[in-house]
Amino acid sequence: MKLVVGITGASGVGLGLKFLDLLPQSVEVYCVLSNSAKTALQLEQTRSLPTGKNILFYDDKSIGACIASGSFQTDAMIILPCSMNTLAKCSVGIADSLITRAFSVMLKEKRKVVLAPREMPFNTIHLENMTKLSTIGVIISPPMLGYYSNQQTLEEMENFIIGKWFDTLGIEHNLYKRWS
Repeated sequence: MKLVVGITGASGVGLGLKFLDLLPQSVEVYCVLSNSAKTALQLEQTRSLPTGKNILFYDDKSIGACIASGSFQTDAMIILPCSMNTLAKCSVGIADSLITRAFSVMLKEKRKVVLAPREMPFNTIHLENMTKLSTIGVIISPPMLGYYSNQQTLEEMENFIIGKWFDTLGIEHNLYKRWS
């Protein structure tokens, strides 16, 4: 699987990096961190970018990168966390960065796209943007807990959320206890 991962400047950038850490080696990853994501990462924690995996990192200004073209074959894209700024740009077709350009390419090529908006509470504009994107096939999947798997720690909670995103993307895992 070839997966595009966009990490934007919303709270929860560390969750995006943990998502990368937990991806199986068999997943080929093309990752872009926005400048705001880099700032949020410095403000929120000291977690560093994953290394030693099949992950290629791109600068968000690199509009000429392979993932900016529909002729470059990828299977899916996830933006996590997805800032409300990025969500709004995606909902109106603004492609002024590599993340939003890759998103636009995924839409035109009819490929799977998942957005993990990180804001709370949602205002009406946020909900309208999510509704608009959902009606055109974008999967809206905020980081929300499901309490049935009985998480006890923050790590277990994060694993549940990441596991749900893996499920949506068709990536096998055993990150949480499934309902039986």
